This record gives sequence, C-alpha cells and structure tokens, in this order.
Amino acid sequence: MPGIIGKKIGMTSLFTPDGKNIPCTLIEAGPCVVTQVKTIETDGYAAIQLGYGEKKAKNTNKPLAGHFAKAGTTPKHKLVEFRTDEVYTAGSEINATLFEEGEFVDVVGTSKGKGFQGVVKRYNFAGVGGQTHGQHNRLRHPGSIGACSWPSRVFKGMRMAGRMGGDRVKIQNLKVLRVVADKNLIVVSGSVPGSRNSYVVLEK
Repeated sequence: MPGIIGKKIGMTSLFTPDGKNIPCTLIEAGPCVVTQVKTIETDGYAAIQLGYGEKKAKNTNKPLAGHFAKAGTTPKHKLVEFRTDEVYTAGSEINATLFEEGEFVDVVGTSKGKGFQGVVKRYNFAGVGGQTHGQHNRLRHPGSIGACSWPSRVFKGMRMAGRMGGDRVKIQNLKVLRVVADKNLIVVSGSVPGSRNSYVVLEK
C-alpha cells in the first residue's frame, strides 16, 4: 500500500469516550496525482510517483513541464516516490480515503530549524553550573571535551555546539483518530515534525 503527500495544518486535541484529552495533529492528506508509474520491466522495480500542491506553469522548468504533461496533470510542488506492487495509472488521484480510523501511520517531515545552538539546548547538557569558585561566564559551557597527552585529540562525534534542526525526521506508529474525506483531512495522535503548512509524507 503506498503512502501519500500532505501538509501539516496545525495541532489540536480530541476527547476520548472515557474523557481523556489526546493531543493530535491535523494533516491535509492529498489530493495527490500519480505523475509516473514505474514497472519492473522498464525500471527494474515497481513504484509510483505522486505529485502534490499546485504550482504555476511559469515557475516550472521545461523538463518538469513535459513530465507533468505526459501524465496529463498540472504542475505540482512536491514529488515523492512510493514502492508498491499495486496497479495504478498515470493521472489517477489518491486522497484521504486511503486511510481508515484506527490504523497506524508513519509520518516523515523536516524538523524546525533552530540555527546555531549551544550544548545546553542542543543536547540537554546541564552546563558547568553555579557562580561560585570564581566562575561567572561559563554557566552554559560544555566543559572538558578531551583528555590530556593521550589521545591528544578530540574523538569524532563529540557532542558540541552546532547547527540544530532542519533534519529529516520520521515519527512512527501515529494512530489515525479521524478521517474527513470530503476535505481530505486526517487527524493523527501526537506531534508531527515541521512547522505549519510544511510538507509531510504519510506511509502506511
């Protein structure tokens, strides 16, 4: 079963019949158009390519414009390939009816970029701590990062300050709580990586 491309709308919460309040995320799942069908005979593997989000023709280069014209669809912003053995035809549509309430999905997105951050924010270090013993400017510093004469270097992978966020993140086993098929909306339990209106990929 393939997945689908969507857009993170925002977060909300739902009450269960027994009164529990569950934080959840509202996602616009599709509609997606099949822009290419790959087969074992022609490509060596079976897959479909989905396109999501309308894009102006003037902002589409000629190779992509020809690619979309061959599929009989308008230009799309986001293209994602899904491996599947099911039979699809180019130009057909996949929407939120792909999902059912109660099943579990994996969501892939790009986490929010935080810029250059120190070790306290990036790795939850406690910092050097305290202002006693002559310290006044090292509260959030990493502390010692290496040994003395051996090995006379800093090991690779040492957790230090650097760029944080903006990574590809997959959250697994989120439960589908609601499916609003006429509006292509689904509600999944828990949080989803990325900011509002960012693209996400849902995998079954």
